[in-house]
Amino acid sequence: MRWTVHGERPIYESEWITLVLTDVEIPGGERFEHHVVRMPHQAAGAVVYDPERGLLLLWRHRFVTDTWGWEIPAGHIDAGEAPEEAAARETLEETGWRPGALTPLVRYHPHNGLSDQEFHLFLADGATHVGDPTDTGEAERVEWVPIDRVRRLASTEEILDGLSLTAILYALAFNALD
Repeated sequence: MRWTVHGERPIYESEWITLVLTDVEIPGGERFEHHVVRMPHQAAGAVVYDPERGLLLLWRHRFVTDTWGWEIPAGHIDAGEAPEEAAARETLEETGWRPGALTPLVRYHPHNGLSDQEFHLFLADGATHVGDPTDTGEAERVEWVPIDRVRRLASTEEILDGLSLTAILYALAFNALD
């Protein structure tokens, strides 16, 4: 069943987010306004994997939830930039490591009942250390974490970021980290 969209009007707009009220009609005729979050920037990230070292992760604090956790390098896709290019750029800026060859892992909408945000995730074949991270406000530390420890971190809620958790669990589930 497809809903009919009759239009939408913005409630709030910024360079990061737009909140709109969408006039929708569901099959059967009920019509109402639905809040929708429009994201002008989509996001890309990389599961950087080295068989000897494990995954390249960032330990960081998120003020919105006031939580600490491990995350993969990720960020928004700049205008005119391909998702793969954004994943490579974000990895280098946030970690100081240039990722190896990137292959698509998964593309998804994290909350498609409320937002049009889209995540593009890649698997990187290792990385080369270039220097210190240039985006110094992203993480308290950057580490290579062995795969057996990554599994424990996921099960003990030390990886709470949805983008990172989805990417890592997807890579583990489909044996991309063997």
